[in-house]
This record gives sequence, C-alpha cells and structure tokens, in this order.
Amino acid sequence: MTNFAEREQYVGTAAGVPYLILPPASGRTEAPIVVGWHLFDAPRTESAFAAAMPLDGLDAWRIYLGLPLCGARKPAGGDEEVMRLGMEDAVRNLYGPVQDQAVAEFEPAVAAIKAEHGLTGDRLGLFGGSAGAAAALGVLAATRLPVAAAVVVSPLTQLRPLVAANGRLYGIVYPWDAGSEAIADKIDFVARAPELARAGAPLRLLVGELDDAEAIHVPAFAVRDALAGAGVEAEVTVVPNMPHMLVDPPGDEPAPQTDHAAAADRLAVEWFAGRL
Repeated sequence: MTNFAEREQYVGTAAGVPYLILPPASGRTEAPIVVGWHLFDAPRTESAFAAAMPLDGLDAWRIYLGLPLCGARKPAGGDEEVMRLGMEDAVRNLYGPVQDQAVAEFEPAVAAIKAEHGLTGDRLGLFGGSAGAAAALGVLAATRLPVAAAVVVSPLTQLRPLVAANGRLYGIVYPWDAGSEAIADKIDFVARAPELARAGAPLRLLVGELDDAEAIHVPAFAVRDALAGAGVEAEVTVVPNMPHMLVDPPGDEPAPQTDHAAAADRLAVEWFAGRL
C-alpha cells in the first residue's frame, strides 16, 4: 500500500477552511466532487480522515474539510482547552458552534476550492464521520446545491442520546435547558428527516458493530425508516468489528488503514459509484 504522504494530494485553505484533496486517477476536472468531514474522535483531522477513508477507485475529487475547533483550528491551549470547553458545556461550546459553522462555511469553501483547482463537475456527494456526519447531514438539509448521494459513518444523527452516552462515560448528567435544547433540535436528523427527504439524496449510514447502540445504532435506523417512509433511498449497514473510531487515537496524523475503516471505505465507494 502506498504511504499516504506519497499520494498525489493538494492541501490549502479556502474561505478560512483547511482542506485536503485527493484527485481521481483520471484527473478529469469535470469528474464528480465528494466532500467529507472528519470525526471529533480518531481520525480527527482532514488528513487523518483521508488516510482512513480515501475512497480509492472512485472517479471523483475527494475534498476533506477540517471541522471548526479541530486540527489547525484548535483554540489556544489545544486539546486541553477543547476538553475544558467540553466539560464546561459540550453542547453550547462544541457541538452547537461546530455544527453551525461547518454548515455555514460549506458553500463558500467549495466554491473557492473549485475555482482554485479548476473543477467543473456538477455531481456532488457528501460524507462524514461522527460529528462530521452531523455536518454532512446539516449541509444536506440546508444547501442550495443539488446532492446526488451521501454516506455517513459512525454517524451522529441525534445529539441527545450521544450526550447521554458521554454522560454515562464521564459520570455526569447534562443540565438541559431551552438554549441547549434548541441546539439538540438542530442536531436531530430523525426530527429533521423531512428536510433531508426534500434534498432527495440517497443516504447510506454505516454503523460499527461495536458502537453504542442507543447513541448511534437506534437513531441511524430511525433516520433510515423516516427517509424510506418519505420515499427516499436510505440504508443502514452494520460494519463488522468496527467501533466508533476508525483508527487508534489520537488520530491527528495519517495512519495505516484499519480493517474496519477499509470495509467502511469500500461500502462508501460502492454507494457513491452507483449514484454519482
């Protein structure tokens, strides 16, 4: 397997958003474009996510965007400050602002990247992992651009059960109030399924066999059922032996692809190839 650092790739910043691009083997500037966002957990940068899920074999430009408050955009104090913000109020300090900013900056960033690299393809796919999956779904619900297909991995589809799961992990009970409830409503793609359905993009949700049932599995199946009920193609696939993380922590730098990440990658390529 080619070392990730030796692969053809382009890195830069567009509209303030750090990105990495893996070009298609064909090099066609008119090839489809697939845009993805990494996890909060490993892999937690655009380069690490690209190494874990390079979507090899797909004739598309794969654009990996960095999430706000992650990677090159971590606040002063780095991981310790991110942890402090999360322990203080993960909903208000992390999930809410990251989601809002990722959705808001999507169209300007993609337009700038297309202009800089001369990309002319009009077929668009979206994908992401965990918090990056929530970003992808938020964009799908909000963007004015037509989306042909989407894939989400270890997906955050409902914030409330994820916060409850993290609370069990850290031994805390999150104090919901009107402000945080409003954020949770925004990151609830079961309730927002009608918005996803209006976009009409076929959606594959890849959940790890070893991931949290209440936080990840149950909401993913609920999203699938809601979309299917609205006549939109949607599928949940359980990836054997896959935990929530795709690679070992910390996940900042590109690492060799794990077996379960490779399995998720193949399933994503299969979905996009048949629809882009």
